Formats: sequence, structure tokens, C-alpha cells
Amino acid sequence: MKLYNYFRSSASYRVRIVANLKSLSYENISINLARGESRAPAYEALNPQGRVPALEDNGNVIGQSLAICEYLEETHPQPPILPSDPAGRARVRAIALAVACEIHPIQGGRAQAYLGRVFHATEEQRAEWSRYWMTEGFRSIEAMLAGSPATGRFCHGDKPTLADIFIVPQVYNAERSGVEMAAFPTIRRICAECSKVEAFEKARPEHQPDAA
Repeated sequence: MKLYNYFRSSASYRVRIVANLKSLSYENISINLARGESRAPAYEALNPQGRVPALEDNGNVIGQSLAICEYLEETHPQPPILPSDPAGRARVRAIALAVACEIHPIQGGRAQAYLGRVFHATEEQRAEWSRYWMTEGFRSIEAMLAGSPATGRFCHGDKPTLADIFIVPQVYNAERSGVEMAAFPTIRRICAECSKVEAFEKARPEHQPDAA
């Protein structure tokens, strides 16, 4: 199994957490986004989306972090990262998708580049754009978590799920960007619990071989 990823990519970070939780070994192949390696012809031939992560397994290449996480859940079901009941699975997916669809695309690198190239936004204006949309996204997620009896030690009960796996990397990005997280005590508490789990700690960007 080969994982094409970049240490600072939050989408790659998600997949690393899943692989660690499931004790899966993989060949780490760094695709340096800062040097534009995801747009290199050789990589685009492998993954036409030109994004990270991509997982190569048994002759199949899978893009998009959510698809990869669900693939690993189906092929390596223990320990599970989705609840056993339909309502629980839907809730966990809704939280994960609030990150993947509502926050990440708007504040990600390609959106940032477009703001600069087309609208001539300054670096500080682009940073404020990111902080605004992350804050808005976290506000709704905080309400989903704080207002639900299904929230436990983690986002859903007392074991890590796909929801935690998506929230932790986004919070990492937010803290690097200067988002004020004090307004989101439930999210902060859950991230503190996740930090006690080795699989999450090992997946952190600074612990990756391409972080040097």
C-alpha cells in the first residue's frame, strides 16, 4: 500500500490517522505541494485530480481523503471508525462533511491562490478569509457537538470516529492561522482527548518524514 501525501496537507493528515488507528503499514511517498509536485505530469497520470492524498492499493488508486478513509474502513474494519447504527453513522459523517465540504474547500490552498491571482487579495486579506470561514464552520460544528447527548469523550461516544479524524487536522490548520478557538470549548476538549491517542499524535505533520 502506497500513500501519496504531504506532511502539511490536512486531507493527508486525516488518512494518516486512520491508517495509524488501524495499525496499517504503508509506503509514504511525499508530494510536495509547495513545489507544485501535485501538478507534475507523472503524478497527474496517477491521480488526475492533482491533489493529495492518493492511496494505491492492490492495483487501485483512490483519491479524496473521505473516499480513502471509507475504503480503509471497509477493507480493514477493525477497529471501526464508524458507529454500528445508521443514525450514528449519519451523524459522524455529517460532522466530517461539515469539515470536508463547508470549511476545507473555501480556505484551502487553491482558493487562496485564486483570491490572490484574480482579486489581488493581499496575504493578510487571504489569511482573514481563511480565519472567517473556519470560524463560521467551527461555530456550527460546536453547536452540533455541544447540543447532542451522543457526544462523549470524543465526537460520538467514547471512541474515535471519522468525525474526530476530520476535526483534528482542521483545528491544527486553524491554530496555525490564528483562529481564536476559545469560543469552541467542546471542539477544544475533544481535540485534547484525541491528542492522548497515539494514532493521532503519530499522524501530526511535524512527525512526518517530509517535515524536515
